[in-house]
Amino acid sequence: MILNHLNLAVSDVPMARGFLIKYFGLDPKGLPGNDKIAILRDENGMVLTLTNFEGAAEVKYPGAFHIGFIQDGPAKVDELNARLRADGFKVDPPQRLHGSWTFYFTAPGGVLVEVLG
Repeated sequence: MILNHLNLAVSDVPMARGFLIKYFGLDPKGLPGNDKIAILRDENGMVLTLTNFEGAAEVKYPGAFHIGFIQDGPAKVDELNARLRADGFKVDPPQRLHGSWTFYFTAPGGVLVEVLG
């Protein structure tokens, strides 16, 4: 079995789309998206859709819900953390948690993201 796609409800589809393309290399495959839906793919072919069909100003997920992006080791985690900080995002420094070098932050659109390596 292969996970084909995952849909995330976000408060701002274009902002979340641009963020995920810029920082995590997700590919829109030439699909421009709009204020209601965006379709992105990773290098393994998994599809991530971002939606806001109701025009919600805020999204609420259960406390432990998050998405994770694995990096190629702790140095890459540190690099991405520094890049996000330099670009004005509020991110705590990485730390050793559950066997990984990791940090969490809320991305544009309201989704909790873990970066680990």
